[in-house]
Amino acid sequence: MLSHTSGIMGFPLRLLAREVYDRVAAMRGPGSVALLTGEEKITPKAAQFYICTVEAMPLDWGADFIAVDEIQLCADPDRGHVFTDRLLRARGRKETLFLGSETMRGRIAQLLPGAKIVTRPRLSTLSWAGERKISRLPPRSAIVAFSADQVYGIAELLRRRKGGAAVVMGALSPRTRNAQVALYQNGDVEHLVATDAIGMGLNLDLSHVAFAGTVKFDGRRPRPLTPSEIAQIAGRAGRHRADGTFGVTGEAAPFSDDVLEQVTTHSFAPAGPLEWRNAALEFGTAPALIASLEAPAPRPGLRRAREADDLLALRELWLDPEIREMTRGGAAVRRLWDVCQIPDFRKVSAAEHARLIARIYRFLLSPEGAIPSDWIAGEIARLDRTEGGIDALSRRLAHMRTWSYVANRGGWLADPSEWRGRAREVEDRLSDALHLALTREFVDRRTSVLMRRLKDRESLVAEVDETGAVTAEGEHLGRVEGFRFTPDPGAAPEERRRLQAAALGALQGWFAHRADRFYNAPDGEIELTEQGGLIWGEVAVGRLEPGADVLTPTVRAFAEESLDPSVIQKIERRLGHWVTRRVAALFAPLVAMRDDEALKGMAKGLAFQLVEGLGVLERRPIAEDVKALDQEGRAALRRHGVRFGQHSVFMPLLLKPAPTRMRLVLWGLKERLDEIPSAPPPGLVTIPKVEGAPAGFWIRSGYRLAGARAIRIDMLERLADLLRDRDARAGFEAAAEMLSITGLTLEQFADLMGGLGYDAQRGERPKGARAPEAKAAGDAPGSNAAGDAPGSNAAGDAPGSNAAGDAPAGAAPGVEPAGAEAAPAQEAPAEPAPEPEPGPEQEPAPEPGPEIAAEAAADPATVETEVFYTFTIARRPPRHQRREAREGAPGEGRNRREGGKPRGEKRRGDAAEGGGGRGPKDGKKRGPKPEAAQAAEKPRRPEKAPDPDSPFAILSQLKR
Repeated sequence: MLSHTSGIMGFPLRLLAREVYDRVAAMRGPGSVALLTGEEKITPKAAQFYICTVEAMPLDWGADFIAVDEIQLCADPDRGHVFTDRLLRARGRKETLFLGSETMRGRIAQLLPGAKIVTRPRLSTLSWAGERKISRLPPRSAIVAFSADQVYGIAELLRRRKGGAAVVMGALSPRTRNAQVALYQNGDVEHLVATDAIGMGLNLDLSHVAFAGTVKFDGRRPRPLTPSEIAQIAGRAGRHRADGTFGVTGEAAPFSDDVLEQVTTHSFAPAGPLEWRNAALEFGTAPALIASLEAPAPRPGLRRAREADDLLALRELWLDPEIREMTRGGAAVRRLWDVCQIPDFRKVSAAEHARLIARIYRFLLSPEGAIPSDWIAGEIARLDRTEGGIDALSRRLAHMRTWSYVANRGGWLADPSEWRGRAREVEDRLSDALHLALTREFVDRRTSVLMRRLKDRESLVAEVDETGAVTAEGEHLGRVEGFRFTPDPGAAPEERRRLQAAALGALQGWFAHRADRFYNAPDGEIELTEQGGLIWGEVAVGRLEPGADVLTPTVRAFAEESLDPSVIQKIERRLGHWVTRRVAALFAPLVAMRDDEALKGMAKGLAFQLVEGLGVLERRPIAEDVKALDQEGRAALRRHGVRFGQHSVFMPLLLKPAPTRMRLVLWGLKERLDEIPSAPPPGLVTIPKVEGAPAGFWIRSGYRLAGARAIRIDMLERLADLLRDRDARAGFEAAAEMLSITGLTLEQFADLMGGLGYDAQRGERPKGARAPEAKAAGDAPGSNAAGDAPGSNAAGDAPGSNAAGDAPAGAAPGVEPAGAEAAPAQEAPAEPAPEPEPGPEQEPAPEPGPEIAAEAAADPATVETEVFYTFTIARRPPRHQRREAREGAPGEGRNRREGGKPRGEKRRGDAAEGGGGRGPKDGKKRGPKPEAAQAAEKPRRPEKAPDPDSPFAILSQLKR
C-alpha cells in the first residue's frame, strides 16, 4: 500500500486496524494516515492512507490501492455479507488485493474470473503436540477459550501455577488489548489466554497454542470448530521460519485424525457459498427497505445472509406506532437504518438495545435534529468511574463503546469533535483501569518484574530495609536473615524459585558488604545457643559441628550456596576465630593441662581423659588409673586445678555457668545428639531429676543423680566429708549442717541419701528425745578407722579396697577434703550412685528418757512428736537390679557403671560382716554365734601386697 500514492486497507477487527494504523503512522507520520472504525475516527485533512475495519471502508473515496484482509470471512454467517460486498464492489484505481485462505481460490475464480491468484506457502511447520495439563504447558504458549468466564478461570489458574497470564478478547478496547499484549510480548508473563480473536492477524511471539475448548457459540447456537478455523487459530504458533505446535488442554477432547491431517497439511475443503446481502437498498419506505434487505442472492456461489442484528433491530422498531408515525420520507428511513446499525456492544437484551436506538432516533428526528448534549453528557458521566472489578469495568467499557460509536457518526451531535474527544478520554481511562484490574487479578506483578529482568538479562536492583525486608521496583520479594534469603512465604512454589534466583542475583553485593561488617564485628556481638547455634545480634549466622577433637569443633555458616565462595569463607573464618577464642577463654585450665608437655605417664593419660570429659569425670571408671597415679603426677595435676574427690575428679573452675553451658554443647556435638539438653539454672545445689536425659548428661552438667534429685558434685564432696565421721553400720541421723549445705527438707535429704546407697529408716518420737550421737569413727565397736559410710574401707586395710580408686568416705588416700577448693557458682546433674554393701541389721531407735516417758503417760495430747530418719548402709541389691543400675533406667540413656564397687561391698565369695552374705542352705534361721566362734570360723584373708604409692600402706608395714 505504501508504494502507492493513496490506499485503503480493511481489517476484520478494530484491534488489528489499530495495530496497523500505529505502524503506518510511525513510518509515514500521523498526518498522512487516517483510522476509521465504528468506535474511533482519526481523519487528518491530508491523509493519504486509510486504515479501517471492513464495515467502515470508504468505498467512494477513489484510492489507488485497496486491500481487504481475511477475505475467507465471506463465509462467516454473521459478518460474511460485508466481506462479500467488498469482494464484489471494492476496487482500487491501480491495484486491488484480497488476502485470505486457500479455501477461497475456487469462489474467487468463480465470482472474479479475471483475478490473479498468488499462493504463499507457510515457511514454518505446524505440528500436533497432543494433550497437556495447563500447568505443564511450555513457556510462550497461548490458551484459547470461547467464553469470558473460561478465559478468566484459566488466567487465574495460571496466576497460581505460573505467575500469571495476559488476557486478550475481542470485547476489549484497543488500548486494553495492546497493554495486555505488551505484557506478554515484553516477557512479563509467559502465557496468554485469549478468545478466537487471536486468530485474526495478531502477530505474537508464540511457540504453542492450546485449545481449552473445541466448540464455539456463533451467535445462534454452539457448533464445533471447523478445520479451517482451527488452522487459523493454531497458525499463530510459529511465525515466518519458526516452527510451532498446537494441542488441547483442560477438558477439551483431542481432534480427530482427519482434522489433524487437514490442519497440519493445510488441506481444507473449498469454501461453500458466500454470504450475501443486497447493497442496493430502497429507502422510500421502511417496508421497502426491509424487502430490499431480504432480496435473494443474484448469482450462483452466493446465498442470502441470515438476518443480522441491524435488520432485527429495524423490524423491532417498525413495530412501534410512534416510530412508524415519525418515519416519513426517504431521509427518515435512511436515518432509521443508520440508527439500527449501532452495534449491540452492551449485550444486555435485544429489547433493551431496541429501546436505546429508538430513543436516539427520536432525538435525531426532533426539531433540534441532534442528540441533546446534556443527555449524552449524563450518560458518559455515569460511566466515567474507574472503581470496581473486572466485570464492572468491562460493562462500563462496553457501554462506553456505544457512545464512542455515536460520537463518531457525523451529524448526530451538536459538536461531534468535542464529544469524540471526551468519549475517547473516558474510554482510555476505563481501558487503563481494566488493564490494571486484569493485571492485578491474573498477573503477579512481582513475578512479572522478575520474568522481564531474567529474559532481558538485566540485573535487578534490590533494597533491604532495617527489618531485613527485600524489595525490588516496589515489590516485596522476601526477607534477609543473616546471610540467607527467604522468599515471600505467600508465593507459590514455582514463584518462590524465581524469587530466590532473582533476589540472590541482586543481593550479591549487599551480602559481600554485610560479610565485611560481620568479619570486623567485636566478639561481644556473637553468642552461642544451647543447641550449638551461632547468633550475630538477633540472627543465626552458623552453627557448631563436630571437629577433630572435643575442644576444636568446626563451624558451618548459614549462607546461601549461590554466594561467592570468598564471602562464605570469610563468614566461616570469623566464626572459627570466635569459637577458638571462646573455648580458650572458658576452658583455659583444661587447655593449659592439655598442652603441658611436662605431664608424663599415668598423669598424662588421666589428663587426656579429663580433656575428653571436658573437665569432669566420675571417679569409678578411672579408679584404677587414679590408684596407679604416683604422688608426683598427682601433684602436677593438682597444679592445673584438678581435684580428686570421693565421687568425682574435676576442675572446680569449669563448674561455673559459662563453661558448663559450653561443655554441654561440645559434649552434645561429640555424641551427635539431635537435641542437646539445657544446662541447669545457675546457683542451685540440687535440681529435680530430668526425665529422658541422655547418658552422660549429669556428669557433664556437674551433677550426680541421687534418687529424685541431682546434687552438684562439689557439694557432694562436702557432704561426703560430713558423712565420713558417721557410723553408718550403727546408724546415724542427718545433722543440721547436712541439710544446710544441700538446701533440702528432711524427706528430700532421705531420698538423696537413698540414691547415694544408704537405707533411710523413718521414725517418730517425742520432741527433745533425740538419741545420743553414735560414737566417733574408730570408737564404735567393729567400725573401720575411716568410718563405715557406704563404700568406705581404710586404704590398704579392708580386703578388696582400692587405696586411691574407690574413693572411700573416710580419709582414704587421694581424696581431698571439700574445703580444699572454692565451690563454683553453678550446679549440674550427676550419674547414679554406686552400689552399697549390705550392712548389719538396723538397731531400733532408742527409747525416750524416763522424764519424757512420764510426761507422755501423764498427758499424751500435750507431747509433740517429730519425724527423724536413721541412715545405715544399704543392703546389696540382687544381681539383676545391680545390672539394671549399671546399664541405666529406661529413658535415662546408657548409664554405664562408673567403676568400682559401692562402699562396703565385698568381692564375690567374701563373707559379709554383721549379717551380710548368703544364708544357710537348709533354709533354717540361725541365731548369731558367739564372737569367739565367729572369729574361729572366719577364714583368714590372704595378705595383699602393699601399694608402694600409698603412704598409709607404707605406714602399716612399718608398724608391723
